[in-house]
Amino acid sequence: MNMTTLLVALPFFAAAFAAAASGAFFDVGGAWYQGLAAPSFRPPAWVFGPVWTVLYLMIAAAGTRLALASGGGATVAACIGLWALQMVLNALWTPVFFGAHDLRGAFAVILCLLVSIALLAALAWRVDRIAALLLLPYLGWVSFAAVLNGAFWQLNR
Repeated sequence: MNMTTLLVALPFFAAAFAAAASGAFFDVGGAWYQGLAAPSFRPPAWVFGPVWTVLYLMIAAAGTRLALASGGGATVAACIGLWALQMVLNALWTPVFFGAHDLRGAFAVILCLLVSIALLAALAWRVDRIAALLLLPYLGWVSFAAVLNGAFWQLNR
């Protein structure tokens, strides 16, 4: 990896780390969450850490590849904008769900996140297919998380 690639990658990995770290400010496994009626398909708590670690690395790598893509012009700029939007929405979900205890609001955030990831993956396909493919597991996981969030909301109205 050359110095230019490293310098381009740094903000993408820093942003992914910051989004991941947002969970440290909230009691994600605490009494409030444990007291919620949970859907039967909720994964065990230990699954989330490893899954999100791998996904954040893939998200950052996809962003780096998109930023390094040549000849994309406005399409690359749109990809970077969508990448930033999905990262903000990703970081926003935790304080809405675990901080504000707003299951409905978190569901709205995750639906916006899901749309932004889908748009990003589709647009990235035109710029760098590997970057687009790196985003597909994230799209799948957030789709599942949206169903899970929706189920929590319905069970705890």
